[in-house]
Amino acid sequence: MDQMRMPAPLSMPPPVSHPDMGHNPNPAPQMTLAALAPVPQPRPVPVVQPPIAFQVPRKRINNPSDIEHFHKSEAGKIFLGFIAGLSASMEGKKLSDYCRESPLIKTLCNILEEMSSWIDQLPPKQQPARYGNPVFREWQTWLEERGPGLMVRILPEDLKEGVVELFPYFADSFGNATRIDYGTGHETNFAAWLLCLARLGLVNEDDYQALVARVFVKYLDLMRKLQTTYWLEPAGSHGVWGLDDYHFLPFIFGSAQLKDHKYMKPKSIHNADILENFSHEYLYLGCVQFVKKVKKGVLAEHSPIIDDISAVATWNKVNSGMLKMYKAEVLEKVPIMQHFLFGSLIKW
Repeated sequence: MDQMRMPAPLSMPPPVSHPDMGHNPNPAPQMTLAALAPVPQPRPVPVVQPPIAFQVPRKRINNPSDIEHFHKSEAGKIFLGFIAGLSASMEGKKLSDYCRESPLIKTLCNILEEMSSWIDQLPPKQQPARYGNPVFREWQTWLEERGPGLMVRILPEDLKEGVVELFPYFADSFGNATRIDYGTGHETNFAAWLLCLARLGLVNEDDYQALVARVFVKYLDLMRKLQTTYWLEPAGSHGVWGLDDYHFLPFIFGSAQLKDHKYMKPKSIHNADILENFSHEYLYLGCVQFVKKVKKGVLAEHSPIIDDISAVATWNKVNSGMLKMYKAEVLEKVPIMQHFLFGSLIKW
């Protein structure tokens, strides 16, 4: 997590830049195309009508033409629209603001808290290498053994067969046991799992704020605990030229929270008092504070992309740029999306 690191598995070339936000004097053609792309917009999630032929989801993306197929498909448009919808639900909202918490939302939060308690029962072993504590594999074994039962707690009686389709998304949301790593592809699978719940009609747009402010926040807390307890290797990290070693979505949701904020501007991330006092309320500030805690040195040196974005005039522009950047740097990258799963709920 600090500047000197072992080479990341699934390593990728440095991103061309961040569309619509930074100040690259020589923008690559890809970056220019990304900047010209339309801002992803919220899109309703159609509920699957019964009978549902659940299936074990599998990987389908192997090359750039598969990526293109995904983004042209209904499933690709629904997924990106779902992310944009979650972002829109957080506009101008603090994490502590009231939101409707259905019984299912509370169950999801309880499940993530329970998984966090497993870490306390599986302390890391002393080892010479900083990254990749093997006890993480034991935690993953617990997930494989107990996870299907957790899915049963979520699904109503008439949808219990859906465990075979839901659990693979969930299982791949918390990192890889073999490589002891975690990255934006795993985070994307968690978002896909939430989309599956929406496709089944178990959550709807009225729940989006709670999905971010309650469920995703619990997920983020759990992942940070896993990262710092077992020192997970960043999967597919851009290193110093990445936005963040592990996460992307909290920057999208967090910039939406700060849209039109009276006092806090993108440059406010350099104010230590603001980070200290508001990082628990705003995901973006929480991300910056976490990066500053786990990386040594000056922000501009270890996280130049985050530093560069702080020069953007408005959070509106940061948020629209983040949505474009997520599509360009995560959803259009074969090394990340080759692990994405397709079944009856997210169709290929």
